[in-house]
Amino acid sequence: MSKRIALVTDDPGWHGRELHNAFARKGYKCTNVSLTDCYINVSGHEKNKNGSSLFIPGFEGALPDGVFVRGVQGGTLEEVVFYLDVLHALHELKILVYNSARAIERSVDKGMTSFLLDQAGIHTPPTWIGNDVHQAYSFIRRELAMGNKVVAKPLFGSQGKDLQLICKPEDITNFKVYNKIYYLQRFIQTGDESAFDWRIFVIGDRVIASMRREGMDWISNVANGGKCYSAVINDQFAEMAKDAVQAVDMHYAGVDVMQDLDGKLWVTEVNSIPAWKGLESVNNLVVADRLAEDFVNCMQTQADLTVAN
Repeated sequence: MSKRIALVTDDPGWHGRELHNAFARKGYKCTNVSLTDCYINVSGHEKNKNGSSLFIPGFEGALPDGVFVRGVQGGTLEEVVFYLDVLHALHELKILVYNSARAIERSVDKGMTSFLLDQAGIHTPPTWIGNDVHQAYSFIRRELAMGNKVVAKPLFGSQGKDLQLICKPEDITNFKVYNKIYYLQRFIQTGDESAFDWRIFVIGDRVIASMRREGMDWISNVANGGKCYSAVINDQFAEMAKDAVQAVDMHYAGVDVMQDLDGKLWVTEVNSIPAWKGLESVNNLVVADRLAEDFVNCMQTQADLTVAN
Protein backbone atom coordinates (compact mmCIF):
# COMPACT_ATOMS: atom_id res chain seq x y z
CA MET A 1 0.00 0.00 0.00
CA SER A 2 1.54 3.30 -1.07
CA LYS A 3 2.06 5.96 1.53
CA ARG A 4 -0.09 9.05 1.16
CA ILE A 5 0.62 12.70 1.81
CA ALA A 6 -2.04 15.37 2.27
CA LEU A 7 -0.93 18.54 0.50
CA VAL A 8 -2.86 21.38 2.14
CA THR A 9 -3.57 24.04 -0.47
CA ASP A 10 -6.38 25.88 -2.22
CA ASP A 11 -4.23 26.76 -5.21
CA PRO A 12 -1.72 24.00 -6.06
CA GLY A 13 -0.21 25.76 -9.10
CA TRP A 14 3.45 25.32 -9.97
CA HIS A 15 4.59 24.68 -6.39
CA GLY A 16 1.93 22.00 -5.91
CA ARG A 17 2.97 20.21 -9.09
CA GLU A 18 6.61 20.33 -8.03
CA LEU A 19 5.76 18.76 -4.67
CA HIS A 20 3.54 16.08 -6.24
CA ASN A 21 6.39 15.09 -8.55
CA ALA A 22 9.01 15.19 -5.78
CA PHE A 23 6.98 12.93 -3.49
CA ALA A 24 6.16 10.58 -6.37
CA ARG A 25 9.89 10.13 -6.94
CA LYS A 26 10.09 8.94 -3.33
CA GLY A 27 7.16 6.56 -3.70
CA TYR A 28 4.52 8.74 -2.06
CA LYS A 29 1.15 9.78 -3.45
CA CYS A 30 0.04 13.37 -2.84
CA THR A 31 -3.60 14.36 -2.49
CA ASN A 32 -4.59 18.02 -2.48
CA VAL A 33 -6.70 19.00 0.52
CA SER A 34 -8.50 22.27 1.20
CA LEU A 35 -8.97 23.04 4.88
CA THR A 36 -12.33 24.55 3.95
CA ASP A 37 -13.59 21.02 3.19
CA CYS A 38 -12.41 19.44 6.45
CA TYR A 39 -14.56 19.14 9.55
CA ILE A 40 -14.70 17.67 13.05
CA ASN A 41 -17.69 15.63 14.25
CA VAL A 42 -17.64 14.43 17.86
CA SER A 43 -21.38 13.64 18.00
CA GLY A 44 -20.91 9.91 17.48
CA HIS A 45 -23.53 9.91 14.72
CA GLU A 46 -21.03 9.75 11.88
CA LYS A 47 -18.53 6.94 11.61
CA ASN A 48 -15.05 7.59 10.30
CA LYS A 49 -13.06 4.61 9.11
CA ASN A 50 -9.81 6.37 10.00
CA GLY A 51 -10.72 6.02 13.69
CA SER A 52 -10.91 9.71 14.56
CA SER A 53 -13.52 12.46 14.68
CA LEU A 54 -11.53 14.46 12.11
CA PHE A 55 -12.84 14.21 8.56
CA ILE A 56 -10.48 14.96 5.67
CA PRO A 57 -11.72 14.58 2.08
CA GLY A 58 -9.83 11.77 0.36
CA PHE A 59 -8.70 10.26 3.66
CA GLU A 60 -11.94 8.74 4.98
CA GLY A 61 -10.45 5.25 5.12
CA ALA A 62 -7.16 6.14 6.78
CA LEU A 63 -5.46 9.28 7.97
CA PRO A 64 -2.57 10.63 5.88
CA ASP A 65 0.93 9.48 6.67
CA GLY A 66 1.98 13.12 6.75
CA VAL A 67 0.67 16.61 5.99
CA PHE A 68 2.56 19.21 3.97
CA VAL A 69 1.07 22.70 4.40
CA ARG A 70 1.40 24.74 1.23
CA GLY A 71 -1.30 27.27 2.02
CA VAL A 72 -3.93 28.24 4.58
CA GLN A 73 -7.05 29.90 3.23
CA GLY A 74 -7.83 33.37 4.54
CA GLY A 75 -11.18 34.37 6.02
CA THR A 76 -12.78 35.61 9.20
CA LEU A 77 -10.99 35.12 12.51
CA GLU A 78 -13.26 32.15 13.26
CA GLU A 79 -12.58 30.57 9.88
CA VAL A 80 -8.82 30.88 10.17
CA VAL A 81 -8.86 29.58 13.75
CA PHE A 82 -10.83 26.54 12.60
CA TYR A 83 -8.43 25.84 9.72
CA LEU A 84 -5.57 25.90 12.21
CA ASP A 85 -7.64 23.70 14.56
CA VAL A 86 -7.61 21.03 11.83
CA LEU A 87 -3.81 21.19 11.69
CA HIS A 88 -3.58 21.12 15.49
CA ALA A 89 -5.88 18.07 15.52
CA LEU A 90 -3.63 16.26 13.04
CA HIS A 91 -0.66 16.98 15.28
CA GLU A 92 -2.57 15.56 18.28
CA LEU A 93 -3.15 12.41 16.21
CA LYS A 94 0.66 12.02 15.95
CA ILE A 95 0.76 12.95 12.27
CA LEU A 96 3.60 15.11 10.98
CA VAL A 97 2.36 18.57 9.99
CA TYR A 98 5.05 20.41 8.01
CA ASN A 99 5.15 23.34 8.92
CA SER A 100 3.08 22.97 12.07
CA ALA A 101 0.03 25.05 12.95
CA ARG A 102 2.01 26.67 15.75
CA ALA A 103 4.82 27.63 13.37
CA ILE A 104 2.33 29.11 10.91
CA GLU A 105 0.64 31.09 13.69
CA ARG A 106 3.99 32.51 14.73
CA SER A 107 5.07 33.58 11.27
CA VAL A 108 1.77 34.83 9.83
CA ASP A 109 1.51 37.16 12.81
CA LYS A 110 4.31 39.67 12.21
CA GLY A 111 4.07 40.88 15.80
CA MET A 112 4.83 37.46 17.26
CA THR A 113 7.65 36.93 14.76
CA SER A 114 9.24 40.22 15.84
CA PHE A 115 8.82 39.30 19.51
CA LEU A 116 10.36 35.84 19.14
CA LEU A 117 13.30 37.11 17.09
CA ASP A 118 14.00 39.78 19.69
CA GLN A 119 13.70 37.26 22.54
CA ALA A 120 16.25 35.05 20.79
CA GLY A 121 18.68 37.96 20.47
CA ILE A 122 18.42 38.07 16.68
CA HIS A 123 18.77 41.49 15.07
CA THR A 124 15.37 42.57 13.79
CA PRO A 125 14.42 46.20 13.05
CA PRO A 126 13.04 48.29 15.95
CA THR A 127 9.28 47.74 15.83
CA TRP A 128 6.19 48.94 17.67
CA ILE A 129 2.96 46.90 17.71
CA GLY A 130 -0.27 47.96 19.41
CA ASN A 131 -3.49 49.93 19.03
CA ASP A 132 -2.77 53.10 21.03
CA VAL A 133 -2.62 55.89 18.46
CA HIS A 134 -0.65 58.24 20.72
CA GLN A 135 2.09 55.69 21.40
CA ALA A 136 2.15 54.78 17.71
CA TYR A 137 2.65 58.41 16.70
CA SER A 138 5.32 58.81 19.39
CA PHE A 139 7.27 55.87 17.95
CA ILE A 140 7.08 57.38 14.46
CA ARG A 141 8.15 60.85 15.62
CA ARG A 142 11.08 59.40 17.56
CA GLU A 143 12.28 57.42 14.54
CA LEU A 144 11.90 60.40 12.21
CA ALA A 145 13.82 62.60 14.66
CA MET A 146 16.67 60.06 14.53
CA GLY A 147 16.79 60.38 10.75
CA ASN A 148 14.99 57.11 10.05
CA LYS A 149 11.93 56.32 7.97
CA VAL A 150 9.15 54.03 9.20
CA VAL A 151 7.27 51.27 7.38
CA ALA A 152 3.64 50.68 8.33
CA LYS A 153 2.54 47.11 7.64
CA PRO A 154 -0.63 45.07 8.15
CA LEU A 155 -0.11 42.61 11.01
CA PHE A 156 -1.23 39.83 8.67
CA GLY A 157 0.08 40.17 5.15
CA SER A 158 2.60 38.88 2.63
CA GLN A 159 4.33 39.53 -0.69
CA GLY A 160 4.96 43.18 0.17
CA LYS A 161 1.29 44.12 -0.15
CA ASP A 162 -0.19 47.21 1.55
CA LEU A 163 3.14 48.50 2.86
CA GLN A 164 3.35 52.25 3.49
CA LEU A 165 6.51 54.32 3.91
CA ILE A 166 6.44 57.22 6.36
CA CYS A 167 9.19 59.68 5.50
CA LYS A 168 8.21 62.98 7.16
CA PRO A 169 5.99 64.29 9.99
CA GLU A 170 3.22 65.24 7.56
CA ASP A 171 2.84 61.55 6.66
CA ILE A 172 1.90 60.55 10.21
CA THR A 173 -1.82 61.23 9.93
CA ASN A 174 -2.13 60.08 6.31
CA PHE A 175 -1.26 56.39 6.45
CA LYS A 176 -3.86 53.63 6.73
CA VAL A 177 -4.21 51.52 9.87
CA TYR A 178 -5.23 47.92 9.20
CA ASN A 179 -7.89 46.49 11.53
CA LYS A 180 -7.02 48.97 14.29
CA ILE A 181 -3.58 47.49 14.98
CA TYR A 182 -0.37 49.37 14.23
CA TYR A 183 2.68 47.43 13.08
CA LEU A 184 5.39 50.05 12.68
CA GLN A 185 8.97 49.17 11.82
CA ARG A 186 12.11 51.14 11.20
CA PHE A 187 12.91 51.22 7.48
CA ILE A 188 16.31 49.68 6.79
CA GLN A 189 18.14 51.80 4.26
CA THR A 190 20.17 49.58 1.93
CA GLY A 191 21.10 52.00 -0.83
CA ASP A 192 20.42 55.33 -2.47
CA GLU A 193 17.91 54.12 -5.05
CA SER A 194 16.06 50.78 -5.00
CA ALA A 195 15.91 48.42 -2.03
CA PHE A 196 17.51 45.00 -1.92
CA ASP A 197 17.58 42.08 0.46
CA TRP A 198 18.49 38.40 0.63
CA ARG A 199 16.05 35.50 0.69
CA ILE A 200 17.71 32.59 2.44
CA PHE A 201 15.99 29.21 2.20
CA VAL A 202 16.50 27.00 5.25
CA ILE A 203 15.45 23.36 5.57
CA GLY A 204 16.06 21.77 8.96
CA ASP A 205 19.40 23.09 10.14
CA ARG A 206 20.82 23.74 6.67
CA VAL A 207 20.79 26.65 4.25
CA ILE A 208 20.08 25.06 0.87
CA ALA A 209 20.03 28.17 -1.32
CA SER A 210 19.94 31.95 -1.30
CA MET A 211 19.32 34.82 -3.65
CA ARG A 212 19.50 38.58 -3.70
CA ARG A 213 16.30 40.45 -4.53
CA GLU A 214 16.37 43.96 -5.94
CA GLY A 215 13.21 46.05 -6.07
CA MET A 216 12.05 48.62 -8.55
CA ASP A 217 11.54 51.00 -5.62
CA TRP A 218 11.77 50.59 -1.83
CA ILE A 219 10.04 47.17 -1.85
CA SER A 220 12.12 44.21 -3.02
CA ASN A 221 9.52 41.41 -3.08
CA VAL A 222 9.39 39.43 -6.33
CA ALA A 223 5.57 39.69 -6.26
CA ASN A 224 6.01 43.46 -6.57
CA GLY A 225 8.36 43.28 -9.54
CA GLY A 226 11.61 42.62 -7.70
CA LYS A 227 14.36 40.84 -9.63
CA CYS A 228 16.19 37.73 -8.43
CA TYR A 229 19.95 37.34 -8.63
CA SER A 230 22.24 34.51 -7.66
CA ALA A 231 24.02 35.22 -4.39
CA VAL A 232 26.63 33.44 -2.30
CA ILE A 233 26.22 34.30 1.37
CA ASN A 234 28.83 34.12 4.11
CA ASP A 235 28.60 32.31 7.45
CA GLN A 236 27.18 35.36 9.22
CA PHE A 237 24.14 35.44 6.92
CA ALA A 238 23.70 31.66 7.11
CA GLU A 239 23.91 31.43 10.90
CA MET A 240 21.49 34.34 11.35
CA ALA A 241 18.96 32.68 9.03
CA LYS A 242 19.24 29.33 10.79
CA ASP A 243 18.89 30.99 14.20
CA ALA A 244 15.77 32.79 12.98
CA VAL A 245 14.15 29.54 11.85
CA GLN A 246 15.00 27.93 15.18
CA ALA A 247 13.53 30.90 17.07
CA VAL A 248 10.12 30.39 15.47
CA ASP A 249 10.46 26.57 15.52
CA MET A 250 9.91 25.71 11.85
CA HIS A 251 10.88 22.73 9.73
CA TYR A 252 11.70 25.04 6.83
CA ALA A 253 11.37 28.72 6.00
CA GLY A 254 12.31 31.54 3.72
CA VAL A 255 14.23 34.09 5.78
CA ASP A 256 14.55 37.68 4.58
CA VAL A 257 17.72 39.49 5.62
CA MET A 258 18.69 43.10 4.96
CA GLN A 259 22.06 44.82 5.35
CA ASP A 260 22.05 48.49 6.27
CA LEU A 261 24.51 51.15 5.12
CA ASP A 262 26.74 50.39 8.13
CA GLY A 263 26.95 46.71 7.23
CA LYS A 264 24.68 45.47 10.03
CA LEU A 265 22.37 42.55 9.23
CA TRP A 266 18.67 42.52 10.12
CA VAL A 267 16.10 39.72 9.84
CA THR A 268 12.89 41.30 8.56
CA GLU A 269 10.70 38.25 7.97
CA VAL A 270 10.52 34.49 8.49
CA ASN A 271 8.08 32.97 6.01
CA SER A 272 6.58 29.57 6.91
CA ILE A 273 5.01 29.01 3.46
CA PRO A 274 7.67 30.47 1.16
CA ALA A 275 7.63 30.39 -2.61
CA TRP A 276 10.76 29.15 -4.35
CA LYS A 277 10.21 29.55 -8.08
CA GLY A 278 12.35 32.69 -8.17
CA LEU A 279 14.99 31.02 -6.02
CA GLU A 280 15.25 28.09 -8.42
CA SER A 281 15.61 30.44 -11.38
CA VAL A 282 19.00 31.57 -10.06
CA ASN A 283 20.14 28.36 -8.35
CA ASN A 284 20.89 24.93 -9.76
CA LEU A 285 18.67 22.76 -7.56
CA VAL A 286 15.16 21.35 -7.23
CA VAL A 287 13.82 22.73 -3.97
CA ALA A 288 10.83 20.36 -3.89
CA ASP A 289 13.19 17.37 -3.86
CA ARG A 290 15.04 18.80 -0.86
CA LEU A 291 11.75 19.47 0.93
CA ALA A 292 10.41 15.99 0.19
CA GLU A 293 13.62 14.42 1.49
CA ASP A 294 13.48 16.34 4.77
CA PHE A 295 9.74 15.72 5.10
CA VAL A 296 10.18 11.96 4.79
CA ASN A 297 13.05 12.02 7.30
CA CYS A 298 10.95 14.02 9.78
CA MET A 299 8.02 11.63 9.27
CA GLN A 300 10.23 8.64 10.03
CA THR A 301 11.68 10.32 13.11
CA GLN A 302 8.19 11.07 14.41
CA ALA A 303 7.09 7.49 13.75
CA ASP A 304 10.11 6.16 15.66
CA LEU A 305 9.34 8.44 18.62
CA THR A 306 5.69 7.35 18.62
CA VAL A 307 6.71 3.68 18.73
CA ALA A 308 9.25 4.35 21.48
CA ASN A 309 6.63 6.03 23.63
